[in-house]
Amino acid sequence: MTIATADLDKARDFYTAGLGWTPLMDVPGEIIFYQVAPGTVLGLFDAAKFQQDLNSSEAVRGVSGVTLSHNVGSPEEVASTIEQLAAAGGTVLKPAQAGAFGGIFHGHVKDPNGIIWEIAHNPGWRIDDDGAVAFG
Repeated sequence: MTIATADLDKARDFYTAGLGWTPLMDVPGEIIFYQVAPGTVLGLFDAAKFQQDLNSSEAVRGVSGVTLSHNVGSPEEVASTIEQLAAAGGTVLKPAQAGAFGGIFHGHVKDPNGIIWEIAHNPGWRIDDDGAVAFG
């Protein structure tokens, strides 16, 4: 999954300091890769280079109508992760609270490039040591 990123340095701060992720590969001024699950990598690609890679003269605009989720083990982790993301340059859209749907506890944070992250704890889910999510 690759997302065009208007400010790669701010994105690096958000994901590395805020979520505590270690880059799998970091090419300054170009792209940062984070392994987010087995076989799944999130790429944050400098927007101008992303546009060039598409061979397009049309400017790349922000992400819309998409929320990415980061699941944690407790309501306390939801609150502390949201605080870390805010300190790392994120904008809190919805503070940690009980959700209206599905019995979850969550909040929403927008990264410096406009990507909305839901930080969530769902007591009906289990996150195994290998990061796999199991329902029920």
